[in-house]
Amino acid sequence: MTPTDTPIPVVAAVIRRDGRYLLGRRPIGKQHGGLWEFPGGKIDAGETLLEATARELEEELALEVAEIGATLFSAGDDNSDFVIHFVEAIAVGEPEALEHSHLGWFTPSELRGMALAPSDARFVQLLMDAAKGG
Repeated sequence: MTPTDTPIPVVAAVIRRDGRYLLGRRPIGKQHGGLWEFPGGKIDAGETLLEATARELEEELALEVAEIGATLFSAGDDNSDFVIHFVEAIAVGEPEALEHSHLGWFTPSELRGMALAPSDARFVQLLMDAAKGG
């Protein structure tokens, strides 16, 4: 894909439980295959962030969204038309890997050493900087 004048909005759910963040490993064969990401997907026309987050987490993880919070970070995805919006989300249930090859709960320090999709890596760097107070 090559970037166009029309960005495609994507939501990435930042789900935190007991000091750990939920990430999924992208399937091989998809863009950024094998890399870890915060779960989510494209925002359909007319959808709110809440609606898109609820739909994507149900489809990808069999989770129910209780609420969403602030948009923590937005970034264009390398070599695509996607603009990813990282949104705080509270989800109910235990996640199932319906779309990802693996799921895991990771501490902030564990995130630092992971093979992350490019926009997710930039978001994790922002988390690390914020934790350091910088």
